[in-house]
Amino acid sequence: MTGCGCCWWSTGSETLSVEPEPEHKAFTLPAPLPRWPQGEEFATGRVHLGELEVREITTLQTIWSCSPVHGKRKGVTFYRPTGIPDGFHCLGYYCQRSNEPLRGFLLVARDMAVTDQPALVKPLGYTLICSADVSCGGPGYFWIPDPPKGYRATGFLVTGSPSEPSTDEVRCVRHDLTEDCEACDLILDADSGISKYPFWVWSARPHKRGMLARGVSVGTFFCTSHLSPEHGLRLACLRNLNPELLAMPNLDQVHALIKHYGPTVFFHPDEVYLPSSVQWFFDNGARLYRDVKADSESVDSSGSNLPYGGTNDGKYWIDLPSNEEKQDNLIYGNLESAELYVHVKPALGGIFTDIAMWVFCPFNGTVTLKVGPASVTMNKLGEHVSDWEHFTLRVSNFTGELWSVYCSQHDGGEWVDASALEFIKGNRPVIYSSKSGHASYSHPGSHLQGPSKLGIGLRNDTARSEIYVDSSIRYRIIAAEYLGNDAIEEPCWLQYMREWGPTVTYNVWSELEKIINQLPVFVRFSVENLIDLFPTELWIEAGPTGPKEKDNWLGDER
Repeated sequence: MTGCGCCWWSTGSETLSVEPEPEHKAFTLPAPLPRWPQGEEFATGRVHLGELEVREITTLQTIWSCSPVHGKRKGVTFYRPTGIPDGFHCLGYYCQRSNEPLRGFLLVARDMAVTDQPALVKPLGYTLICSADVSCGGPGYFWIPDPPKGYRATGFLVTGSPSEPSTDEVRCVRHDLTEDCEACDLILDADSGISKYPFWVWSARPHKRGMLARGVSVGTFFCTSHLSPEHGLRLACLRNLNPELLAMPNLDQVHALIKHYGPTVFFHPDEVYLPSSVQWFFDNGARLYRDVKADSESVDSSGSNLPYGGTNDGKYWIDLPSNEEKQDNLIYGNLESAELYVHVKPALGGIFTDIAMWVFCPFNGTVTLKVGPASVTMNKLGEHVSDWEHFTLRVSNFTGELWSVYCSQHDGGEWVDASALEFIKGNRPVIYSSKSGHASYSHPGSHLQGPSKLGIGLRNDTARSEIYVDSSIRYRIIAAEYLGNDAIEEPCWLQYMREWGPTVTYNVWSELEKIINQLPVFVRFSVENLIDLFPTELWIEAGPTGPKEKDNWLGDER
């Protein structure tokens, strides 16, 4: 099944070579994993999904790879699992870009069905979805299993010859033990500029994701000869039918994970709007306003007098005190009191744990806009009372290994694989908080939010400094619903669903005219065009809602 020889196909602009590559070295964290506190199934190497037991395989064998000889496209490599335990079966193959450290997994499954209908069966055969069209030996062939009625395929296979794979190579899964999946990140674009018969490869993930979803990612990829990934999407993922989620960490294990992986959050050396604890914010003058702004009251230390539950109906909001001296004291925060607020929840059907860590800052500063060669700091744009930002650690429940980190960045964000993180003190990653806006990034620098290809965007400047918070020490767990109602006492302020600051609309035109007048004539925009390039919320000062009102509280990260 391994491709042999060497081959290329040429299109004038770039050439794709297809040949066996040396085994990629797997990424490992900088320090060994500790011995986690005792519990149920967490970090035992297995997860029971009901009628299936699954294990995570990270020892992978190269099957086929392709790499552009010229041009900017990145090559990819396809792998099959090795070292599969007795009684377990492959569900599909894995694919990743060849220029990255080997960093993937495949689930293998064992049938634990107690009914007459087995959970796993061999495919009837295979359908050839596409093949790499080349002029000499060593092509690649992409196969999807043909499942019997009532079963579904969960992964593709790749071979280096046109011979159909053995039906012993993979298993299909009973329909009721699966959920729909979707194509995610594009891995390979072998379009008509490269291959006579173009094809595309995406990573695959459960369609329904979030704290309450039960779709389990198998670690496989999706391949099609059509540009639209939805065309002919016949793959499934697994479904976790075990209501107890025994592979999730218990409370002692959660504390151990945070102490081992808790990032150090560095603020910009010129940052003036620092974080604080929520209690410090309340104790130092924050006020709750009702429909009429004159009607207000101070917020007590725990937030017990804030409206409980409901929705963000605009009838209440939090604001600074009217006394200017107290305002100045509040907006600059209090680093000594700052702590990370932690929400722990299942991810991808309970085979991962997400540890969302929320940072609170009493004030968000003005933005700096970069338009062409000019960078201009605004007078008021971007300012708002209270700022909630977060990052999320995703940990494998098979091993307790940190898998990736999500960095939230205003109205979006990005997942960063552990292999691409900076680490400090063992396995603790570094998070950089942007100047004034507090967005999270994995590396220092000036990050543009917006159409950066045009050289236009909001500047998010990050750098290491002596201003930091160590989240492995200064944290508070505020929610972990899967542990049960009595495990964690949620703070009163977490149930406040309204805005943490007032809404103010700015004179956008006068602010933007200042930028446009500084630009060279050949890169000038109209005010209307410039407004359209940035998020709407930039032009309105609106206090954010709290963590529990965010989409990612129940859902997956964006």
